[in-house]
Amino acid sequence: MEAARPFRADHVGSLLRPASLKARRLEREAGRIGAEQLAAEEDASIREVVKLQEDVGLQGITDGEHRRKSWHMDFLLQLGGWSSQGQTIPVTFHGKSGDLHFTRPDLAITGRVTRPKPIFVDAFTFLRSVVTRTPKLTIPSPNMLYSQVGRAGVDRRVYPDLEAFVEDTAAAYRAEIRDLYAAGCRYLQLDDVSLAYLCDEELRGQMKARGEDPDAQLALAVKMIRATLRDKPADMTICTHLCRGNFRSAWRAQGGYGRIAETVFTQMPYDGFFLEFDDARSGDFSPLRHAPRDVRVVLGLVTSKVGALEHPDELKRRLDEAAKYIAMDQLCVSPQCGFSSTIEGNELTIEAQKAKLALCVVLAREVWGGPEQSH
Repeated sequence: MEAARPFRADHVGSLLRPASLKARRLEREAGRIGAEQLAAEEDASIREVVKLQEDVGLQGITDGEHRRKSWHMDFLLQLGGWSSQGQTIPVTFHGKSGDLHFTRPDLAITGRVTRPKPIFVDAFTFLRSVVTRTPKLTIPSPNMLYSQVGRAGVDRRVYPDLEAFVEDTAAAYRAEIRDLYAAGCRYLQLDDVSLAYLCDEELRGQMKARGEDPDAQLALAVKMIRATLRDKPADMTICTHLCRGNFRSAWRAQGGYGRIAETVFTQMPYDGFFLEFDDARSGDFSPLRHAPRDVRVVLGLVTSKVGALEHPDELKRRLDEAAKYIAMDQLCVSPQCGFSSTIEGNELTIEAQKAKLALCVVLAREVWGGPEQSH
């Protein structure tokens, strides 16, 4: 009998890339090596990162997103329907030593959204072939496509209203999910920063200045997720991870989950929710009271942004605080985000990353018993 997912000790997905893999990718982009040589380096790197996860006792095993440059664009850019003027848009992140600037392409939706071919199915198939536990795949939430363009970036000649945009995008995702399921995927995570950004007053103000209604975007997101999960297989666990931004240890948004919690928990039919709670930017635990009884909530209490290791007693205290609002048997623990949402990675070492993953496993065993078995 397979243990329930999410697992008591889990993680968000991305893991630091070794220097050798980063170098190979740069060589590939410069045209000095072929795609096969980069793929071979990725294969070797993924085998290593799988071993790291299994060695510390994790049950849900990812490929660390080692085939990607970024957690979302590698997927989104393989959908059909978008175009670009070839410009980049700066996005400001806030770090301990000042602001950092991430750039993204100036996407617009100028055709019907499609999925011309399977996107991450081959990547999942390789992962499944090298794990001894449960292979877990992470992909960006379909809400991320809309968040890249906004209503102004969706051509009204193609989509006079957003209902058809939602249906086409969800259909593209359902096709990917069907193929992933056929390939053996039973644990999938949809990563979503757009929802947590709706909790930030400054970002809400920026949306309104662009003519966007944050509350309408939340309602649109509900429609998108419900349509995406419409035909979800009963034995496939699909979770989401809500994040306030993660780029080279910097963040984009702040604000507790109170504005969105009831809607997200009660109207989005996910099996589990990964929520970051590593610092004051996430607010208190009171929004957890809206979680349905049949879902698991993974508290991201361990920061992936710095290398200093948390104390188990402090983490247990925070779990007890959360349990005032939600049953302890619904809770799990993880790092608050990935360690390398983009190829650059956060500002900590691979050894510190391993220590933080191991801490989650040890804490889970002490709090809930275990270890959980994958079979």
